Amino acid sequence: MIVSLNGAVLKEDMENHISQALCVEDGVVSIGMSDFSDEILLSILRHVSTSDLVNNVSRTCRKLHTLCYDKTLLSSVTMSEEYTADDAAVCRVLKHLSNHVQCLSLSGCYWLSGSTIDKLIGCRAVVRLDLSGCRLTSLRLSRLLSALTLLKALAFDVAPGFDSSHLSGEARDLLSRLSELRQTLLTPSYGVVPCCSRLLKLYLNLDIPDVTREGASVCCRLEMGQSSVPHYQQLEEFTARLAPGEVNQSLLLLYLAVFSVRVPERLRCFLVSVPGPNPTHWPAAPSLAHSLGRHGDLEALQMPRSWLDATSLGQALLSNTPKHLNFSRCPALRHTVIQLLSKAGVRDSTQLVSLNLSGIGHTSNFPECGGMRAEEELVAEVMSQLVAGCPNLSHLNLSHTHYHHDNTHTPGLQDSTHLCTSLAKLAQLRCLALPACALSDGSHQRSPTPSSSLLLGLKKQSRVGLQNYRSGSDDSLPMESTSGLATLLAGCPSLEDLELTGPGFVSALPRLEPCSRVSSEQRTCVWARSLGDAHIAGLGGFVGLRRLTLAGLPGVLKGTGLVRVAECCRDLRALSVANLGSLKTWNYSAALLDTFRNCTQLRELRLEQPYLLCSSAFWEALSCCSLLRRVCLISRHGTFDPDAVVTFMERCRDVMVCHMFMGGTLVACRKLQKTLLDRFSVDRPALNVVIYPLIHEDLPLVIRDVPLLLLDKLTLFQSHIAQVPPSSPR
Repeated sequence: MIVSLNGAVLKEDMENHISQALCVEDGVVSIGMSDFSDEILLSILRHVSTSDLVNNVSRTCRKLHTLCYDKTLLSSVTMSEEYTADDAAVCRVLKHLSNHVQCLSLSGCYWLSGSTIDKLIGCRAVVRLDLSGCRLTSLRLSRLLSALTLLKALAFDVAPGFDSSHLSGEARDLLSRLSELRQTLLTPSYGVVPCCSRLLKLYLNLDIPDVTREGASVCCRLEMGQSSVPHYQQLEEFTARLAPGEVNQSLLLLYLAVFSVRVPERLRCFLVSVPGPNPTHWPAAPSLAHSLGRHGDLEALQMPRSWLDATSLGQALLSNTPKHLNFSRCPALRHTVIQLLSKAGVRDSTQLVSLNLSGIGHTSNFPECGGMRAEEELVAEVMSQLVAGCPNLSHLNLSHTHYHHDNTHTPGLQDSTHLCTSLAKLAQLRCLALPACALSDGSHQRSPTPSSSLLLGLKKQSRVGLQNYRSGSDDSLPMESTSGLATLLAGCPSLEDLELTGPGFVSALPRLEPCSRVSSEQRTCVWARSLGDAHIAGLGGFVGLRRLTLAGLPGVLKGTGLVRVAECCRDLRALSVANLGSLKTWNYSAALLDTFRNCTQLRELRLEQPYLLCSSAFWEALSCCSLLRRVCLISRHGTFDPDAVVTFMERCRDVMVCHMFMGGTLVACRKLQKTLLDRFSVDRPALNVVIYPLIHEDLPLVIRDVPLLLLDKLTLFQSHIAQVPPSSPR
């Protein structure tokens, strides 16, 4: 720690946690931690994990022991990513927290045993409890609810075998007083919803496979006596996020059946996310939209594209002041959404902070040629109006769309109307997802004619306006090809989360379906192909960047821009790279290794490329990321060195999640997985290792066994920007 006092430099030796009060030597004053005020020490201790506070720091001295049990530190505790806390450590923490903690989250603690969960009975002051992802049976839940009499908010998983009839009378009485419930449904069930008659907030996560492990079809048939779902009379927030599958959609309609009879009068948040191209139609959607518009207090809205039309959407947003809107994959609503937000269609659009328009301008026939702008393409002038109407956006998702800045196709279009020029006016922007072509200045090149499909794979792809970047040569970038990016950088220097995805990108890893065959050259627009290393290097200007996703960028030649990003963005915590450059070779391997050596703060890595050579040099470079916790490698034809993987795990002691879906034989994959688990599981209780061939018929079953938290955050490629309201549980 470095402190300045009257021009002198004050140094504290952090290895001697509590040093003497004051020491003056050669004009340099040293202050120990014991001399800091309680307020400063508490500010420091807030960055220490709860397990370390209770098990380690509190034993250092009497003063720190007192501060470690301060109510401001222990009233709200989250242990979701404290991978080093085993059952014994968590039990000690829960013992010390029993009289302090009010909000406790063990979300995603998949490694904890059921007996450890039983220790929660001693935390009598808990008001909010999150056990999603933990091992919880109906009997164990009944015991917890009977003891935690002050509980108001609950989150847990409804796993196969859950039986609500096992709940005691005390448990049912407590459930009737809950105001907030979040259920992850792994089997067709109402869970505990029929017992919760005073819910204000209901969050559902439906993740039920259509087929059992034995290959039998799963039907949405509920248990006897579970049909008495309350009418949500007091409900204010309803959220449902679905995994792919017909069973999930069928169960959702059962939960929504009561909305067809009566819409809660105080409903202000309605978010339903249904994946896939053909969501099941819900006839009650128009009446719900009309009700939401009538009350005038709507804060968040999302519906599948088959549920809304322009008229009902206008009714829902009319005279409202929304803070979060999600219209992903709803291209038919593009004009209506922009008109409502830019032309006083809502009461106050300046209150909007999160907007998702992902796929709202997507087209299956890329407008690579022709004299007119395609109907589904984002238009700079319209986006400028949208930004003017919503100046306080902090989360914006425009992925899976197209934006082509081309003067030759739109006479009179000026540089000032570039999409990035409009986005640069969003001073509060922190999270942004863009299509790759949005950063390409196509006005400086002539639009090429696409290659004939007959020559696909035989004719070399043209690289239009491609700009290379030589690491260490010159900090200045060719502004004639990166002017849009430079404008965005000047207006939004505080960006923390950026996703840059090619419009044609498709991940090779499925969720529950068999791995489909992916073309060796995925189709993307020419403007996205002109995005090269110089553009990636320009991203280094976002020095506060913490999360970066780059996917489907065929114009990247050597990946030297990645090195620039790693050198400039010193606080980069999560990096996701997928299908850069040619898919027939791995042409940025050297630059990626240099990138690893500079990512000193990296905690999470996801790397997807058809041809990965994970040699000893690869793992040695990755070992420089000493704080790495989660790593996921996906490669159809990739190879790995087993001994190098073991050496990497020995060096990086914080790695708790290692997922590798690559090439190789099933025997080799299983052998390495067993070696890692046998060697490191004792010291790493949360260790989750999955190594399996990407092209294997049993891959869906393997993926099903991965904890949902890891699937959603790391393994499965998906956007995380503006998917849910910033303040909502994920």
